[in-house]
Amino acid sequence: MTTPHEDAPGQPAPGAPVPPPPVPPTGGSPAPGASGWGPVPGYAQPTPPVPVPPAGYPTGPVPPSPPPGQPGYGQPGGYGQPGYGQPGGYGQPGGYGGPGYGAPGYGAPLPPVAALQPGIVPLRPLGLGEVLDGAFRAVRANPRVMFGLTAVVVTVVVALMSAVTWYLTGILAGALGDVTSSLDPDGMLGLRDQMGSVLAALLTTPFLALAATILTGLLIVSVSRSVIGQTVSMGEVVRLARGRVWSVVGFSLLVGVVWVAVLAAYGAAIGALAANEIWWAVAVVALVGGLALLVAGTWITVRTLLVPPALMLEGGRFWATVARGWRLTRGSFWRLLGIYVLVNVIVQIVSQTIAVPAVTAAMVPFDDPMMTSFGSIAVSSVAQIIALTLTTVFSAAVVALLYIDVRMRREGLDVELARAADERVA
Repeated sequence: MTTPHEDAPGQPAPGAPVPPPPVPPTGGSPAPGASGWGPVPGYAQPTPPVPVPPAGYPTGPVPPSPPPGQPGYGQPGGYGQPGYGQPGGYGQPGGYGGPGYGAPGYGAPLPPVAALQPGIVPLRPLGLGEVLDGAFRAVRANPRVMFGLTAVVVTVVVALMSAVTWYLTGILAGALGDVTSSLDPDGMLGLRDQMGSVLAALLTTPFLALAATILTGLLIVSVSRSVIGQTVSMGEVVRLARGRVWSVVGFSLLVGVVWVAVLAAYGAAIGALAANEIWWAVAVVALVGGLALLVAGTWITVRTLLVPPALMLEGGRFWATVARGWRLTRGSFWRLLGIYVLVNVIVQIVSQTIAVPAVTAAMVPFDDPMMTSFGSIAVSSVAQIIALTLTTVFSAAVVALLYIDVRMRREGLDVELARAADERVA
């Protein structure tokens, strides 16, 4: 003869010792104090398994409690001790696997999981501080390319520019003598030398812009490899960037030509109105047109900010990649604008911090307030080499990291980078 408790499946006999709670299998919920599921390559983490009630447990509403003295489901001494759905059960502290899923309460948000960081930045969407810090880390990760290559190219270009500027300054100053004689007949203001130096600098500036564009493309390759913990040599950077860097140069020249045409039309309109002495129209065109150019220039600069890294790192057809770089900035305009403005402020501060003392130091020994002598130009050129090396490296690293950040936010690039880092380690 059996008692009702012996007929009930899964129930202990009266007075029998209560069995211990079931031990979760390997891979279940974390043990007490654990942070979550084991490390998984990449940023994304798997969805936790939904706990399943024990076999034989009825679905639907919880059944009423049995008479006093008889342990049952949901009461102390029942299955799982304490019962399913009660304090200490599934999803509660001290229950199955304790603490439960979500800790506490099933459905609560999971604790944050540390992102994989094989290189200079974590493989997840980046904050402003991480972008700026990553730019400095990129230099420390590969100084031979970031500083060495940049310094060599900038030194050669600035040396050539300085020689050409010194040579052209005298020629242009003589040619401008008739123009400046009416404004400065005694030469006390030094307008002739000043205008000659300015024109010579304007004529040589495109060469510096070309060098900066090429360097930006080369440095982007180094930064992209540093993100996954790789270090590339100068030869590898040149080999990887060969062919693609000319696409960046072509794009920069195209943008430059468009802006020159726009500015020429703007100046021609003001000149035509001034020639006809329509001064109110000159004021309106100058003010409204200037503001419109400022807004349009800012908008186009930000929308094309990610085109150079896209051309360098993705390749593909030129116009398709340019369109893709344009689309990547969609929805991130204000964030990119803020970081871009901040970076340019930093760049200007660094440049002026180096240039102003150099100019001051050159004026005294060479007695050349106009900075037109060879010695003055040489001193200012050294300062320019240092400033351009620092600012070019920093700006290129920030642009490369912004491109990677936007793709991690929109396309899950962090997963591909994590896989690449794992393959490198393996």
